[in-house]
Amino acid sequence: MCSRFTLTSKPVLVGSHFGLAEIDDFPPRYNIAPTQPVGIVRTGYHRQREFALVRWGLLPDWVKDPGAFTTLVNARAETLTQKPSFRSAFKYRRCLFPMNGFYEWSGGKGERQPHYISTRGEAVFAVAGLWENWMGVDGSEMESAVIITTRANSTLSAIHQRMPVVIEAQHFESWLNCTSGKTDEVVDLLRPADNSFFKLQQVSILVNNPQNSGSELLRPVGQQELF
Repeated sequence: MCSRFTLTSKPVLVGSHFGLAEIDDFPPRYNIAPTQPVGIVRTGYHRQREFALVRWGLLPDWVKDPGAFTTLVNARAETLTQKPSFRSAFKYRRCLFPMNGFYEWSGGKGERQPHYISTRGEAVFAVAGLWENWMGVDGSEMESAVIITTRANSTLSAIHQRMPVVIEAQHFESWLNCTSGKTDEVVDLLRPADNSFFKLQQVSILVNNPQNSGSELLRPVGQQELF
């Protein structure tokens, strides 16, 4: 699964990587957690890519009481077409999560060691996601999103069985184009990243507390690099 991630690249670099005509300014974030506002890239109403701020934790449009509904942070790629929470969004509301890295933990209870997983160059990359627009009977509205995960590649499997689905730049258009409502052409994109795509580094346990959000969270501890 993926329950914390970072977005530290400057907005202009994020906009360039994702082909955005414009993007609002935002500060670097080193410990993005579920239920917090997150930036996603999606196709807007005018068929242009846009950067939108939504809640991390999908709220399907059929939910009556958001307070009684479990927060959906991750969605398994293998069951997207089977789960009522994801079926419609997989067809019509696919998105990308820009990030520079994410955290995963190893070890047993009381000995949990966080690891920071990023690209070799620590550049921004894209993770597959789905978004929803929930509307309450009182007229209230909330946009939300979920990260799609798949089985871990051999690099990450040492610490966890799952990993986020990485969408490479040449596949952005296919993933974000939901006009037809068909998913056959994007199912093959829901695969583990190449084994050489990520590196792992043990980092401070300060990341365990989502209230800690400074760059010191990425300071290496222990071994210099695991892979």
